[in-house]
Amino acid sequence: MAEPTLGKPDYFVHESSYVDAGATIGTGTKIWHFCHVYSKTHIGRHCVLGQNVTVANHVTIGDQCKIQNNVSLYEGVTLEDYVFCGPSMVFTNVKTPRCEFPRNTSADYQQTWVKRGASIGANATIVCGVTLHEGAFVAAGAVVTKDVPAYGMVSGVPARLVGWMSASGDVLKFDKNGYAVDSTGTRYQQISEIEVRKL
Repeated sequence: MAEPTLGKPDYFVHESSYVDAGATIGTGTKIWHFCHVYSKTHIGRHCVLGQNVTVANHVTIGDQCKIQNNVSLYEGVTLEDYVFCGPSMVFTNVKTPRCEFPRNTSADYQQTWVKRGASIGANATIVCGVTLHEGAFVAAGAVVTKDVPAYGMVSGVPARLVGWMSASGDVLKFDKNGYAVDSTGTRYQQISEIEVRKL
């Protein structure tokens, strides 16, 4: 990892974007138009930040993440590797915001974790304090108010569990013994109504 400098050859920052001194950005990452990356952030390798993305202080983004246009990652948000954030999806970081009585210290911010390979659809909202577990899939427009299990698909307002999806993006159909195989040959087992594991 290196200090960000415009024109540095191991990652790309569009000339319209601002990357504050102190941010760390991994090799091969691309930061496109009108983005702002704060100083106390860490962005991994080979990520893509689309137009008008904000990455606030103390946010961590893993490797190979794709952050689409108009997404803001506020303090308290952590993305692991291979996370997809769809256009204009929303993270929050305070449960009870008030303008007159601002919550503006790190202690006030709720932590939101998005685990490896999770996908968040366009215009979805992730209410702070939840965890999207490995391979979770949030449908477009959903409002997530509680944790999403590994490989769980959720949709609606508030979001509810509607099915299961493999790491490679196949909807899982379990046999009578609770097993499913995706298009890559990877096997999954349904442990309960709210738990699936990759074998």
